[in-house]
Amino acid sequence: MKIHFSSILGVALLLSFSLDAQENLSFGQNKEIISPEIHADNSVTFRLAAPTANDVSVTGDFLAPGEEAKMTKGADGVWSYTTHPLSSELYTYAFNVDRLQINDPNNVYYRRDVASTLNVLLVGGGQADLYKVNSVPHGTITKRWYQSPGNNMARRITIYTPPGYEENNSSYPVLYLLHGMGGDEEAWITLGRASQIADNLIAEGRTKPMIIVMPNGNVSQEAAPGESSIGFYKPAFRLPHTMDGKYEETFGEIIRFVDTQYRTIPEKKGRAIAGLSMGGFHTLHISRYYPDTFDYMGLFSAAIMPDEAVKSKVYDHIEETLKTQKVNDYVLYWIAIGKEDFLYQANIDFRKKLDEMDFPYIYRESEGGHTWRNWRIYLSEFLPMLF
Repeated sequence: MKIHFSSILGVALLLSFSLDAQENLSFGQNKEIISPEIHADNSVTFRLAAPTANDVSVTGDFLAPGEEAKMTKGADGVWSYTTHPLSSELYTYAFNVDRLQINDPNNVYYRRDVASTLNVLLVGGGQADLYKVNSVPHGTITKRWYQSPGNNMARRITIYTPPGYEENNSSYPVLYLLHGMGGDEEAWITLGRASQIADNLIAEGRTKPMIIVMPNGNVSQEAAPGESSIGFYKPAFRLPHTMDGKYEETFGEIIRFVDTQYRTIPEKKGRAIAGLSMGGFHTLHISRYYPDTFDYMGLFSAAIMPDEAVKSKVYDHIEETLKTQKVNDYVLYWIAIGKEDFLYQANIDFRKKLDEMDFPYIYRESEGGHTWRNWRIYLSEFLPMLF
């Protein structure tokens, strides 16, 4: 067998390049740190190498709002903190190093919430098993663009189609799932784990296969930050035309796009709409503004009444349009909120109004406040009631 010098040289150069690349990544240079480490009892240890820091703490939604847990510095300069056993949930967290908030450099898993990025960890063995990517058939997530003449722009939308959609000719019902203020068309897929919840519930036979449409509820945006022609910019919590009626007015464009592009059941019985916070507000007002369009409504921690300074035809004659919605009939009107939610009283007042109108609804009250923890649970309970 002949071995050519050029081959040997090529292998040597490749090996040299590979070693250089590994050296540039500092493999083997530092002690490996595992953070977060989830233990058998569901306690979690966080670790951070910060040998010159004076004060390090961890904050996250496994703690009370605003609380920080002080971390302890080891002789090797690694700070650590171990929680008590945690309930099954998807948690977010960050470190505070000498009063500067940073992400965990040893955890590549994080999510954006408005202008903040937070690390995530998942403690299984309960509710959060629905949020995991399990060994079940998976649906397809696509990011589509549709024309919005009412907003004079093309806009981006996230659409989930259930397992098997591409392999058959069946038509499917549609859930329009709306985000809250500061969110966008990525919120329910990332922080909400909507596709994992749907995949797992469908696989368990607890939910009928459906299309889930997740629009961008900020009509001044083409798409989520960094995904539009505007480029990279800092996300903002409140945007122009927020809850001023424009989204409700132009929502028909989204329905028409979905019905023409996908195999839907283009009737009231084949449509549901639900949303959290601002999305719950939109759900309330879209469903009564189009009072013969949806058979299923879900208000998750919903904002209720429009600002008195806002003038829009959408918010005129609220009681009359609710009465029309009642007369037209529907299958489910579901209201869910946490006892500590700042919108709790507004939801009590809205329910009183519905009671006075003899407007049928189902009420779900939970612990906790205005949090993704509640909204993921609400979605997992709402989906099995549809269609």
